[in-house]
Amino acid sequence: MSQYDFLIVGAGLYGAAFARLATDKGFKCLVIDRRSHVAGNVYTENVNGINVHRYGAHIFHTSNKEVWEFANKFAEFNRYTNTVVANYKGEIYSMPFNMYTFNKMWGVVTPEEAAAKLAEQRALGAVEDPKNLEEQAISLIGPDIYNKLVKGYTEKQWGRKATELPAFIIKRLPVRLTYNNNYFNDDFQGIPVGGYTAWIENMLQGIEVRTNTDYAGNKDELSALADKVIYTGMIDEYYGYRFGNLEYRSLRFETEEMPDVDDYQGNAVINYTDAETPYTRIIEHKHFEFNTCKGTVVTREYPADWKPGDEPYYPVNNDKNNGLYAKYRELADNDGGVFFGGRLGKYKYNDMDDTIADAADDFRKITG
Repeated sequence: MSQYDFLIVGAGLYGAAFARLATDKGFKCLVIDRRSHVAGNVYTENVNGINVHRYGAHIFHTSNKEVWEFANKFAEFNRYTNTVVANYKGEIYSMPFNMYTFNKMWGVVTPEEAAAKLAEQRALGAVEDPKNLEEQAISLIGPDIYNKLVKGYTEKQWGRKATELPAFIIKRLPVRLTYNNNYFNDDFQGIPVGGYTAWIENMLQGIEVRTNTDYAGNKDELSALADKVIYTGMIDEYYGYRFGNLEYRSLRFETEEMPDVDDYQGNAVINYTDAETPYTRIIEHKHFEFNTCKGTVVTREYPADWKPGDEPYYPVNNDKNNGLYAKYRELADNDGGVFFGGRLGKYKYNDMDDTIADAADDFRKITG
């Protein structure tokens, strides 16, 4: 007889949110993770008084009030606003593209001047049916901004030329004719005070959690503990790569502690948009929480090709991989004992608010 209603494989945000929702409705859950810690890729670790985002920068933002209220049950959120800076060979630009960007790029001052210049730029590269990312991007914002702020960064991120990338990757580019530097347009935004790990730990309060537990190596034994498995790992791995590997992009991080430097770059995130700089961005973690302690910690983020054994970060949702995923999805739809959730289980990238909303929707579907 099963000991649990749900075995949840993965103690990241999706798994933690699902476990919390299920537990609050009276279901008994066991959460496992093969890592030594909970929180998945939003894991933060305190280093000399600074909460370091070990798997890349995460900023919580949403316009979904229900999700925001859920998130705030487990931590107080600060008033952090994401204001990204772009560095192109020493030239500093605001992101997203706004009046500061256009003033630096072209010397325009008013929204009317900026709109006219954007129209002129778009006309230079207007393509009715863009065949690749480069054509799509130039059609949206013109060659000047594309060449300085999009091309190099995107090619580093995806590991191939922009002319070889599908147009759909950039469906739109945010353009603002205001001096608003807030990267997001959402109603709510912030970072959990005390870091994301404490936030997830609070979400999992009162729920049995086992870390350092490898599901793949003990699949039958662990599955037998529960009526249903909620699996947040790679769907192709679960099925033994029966149809082949789904593709991902990975990341590599170089973190440097600087005890004698109180402020390295003056901003939490600076993107490096030229092709020559090998990393895509530098993160200075103390700025996420307005930390005034001595010293600082920075992380350089390098995109990388993914291979089995690496951490998969970004699904490569081209036609080939989407077709392959559809085959695995068909297997899953006919597999009554397991449900796939999260970005790896569903082979799609989600922001944190979408992940929580997805977990809530899935819980309602499963439990009726």
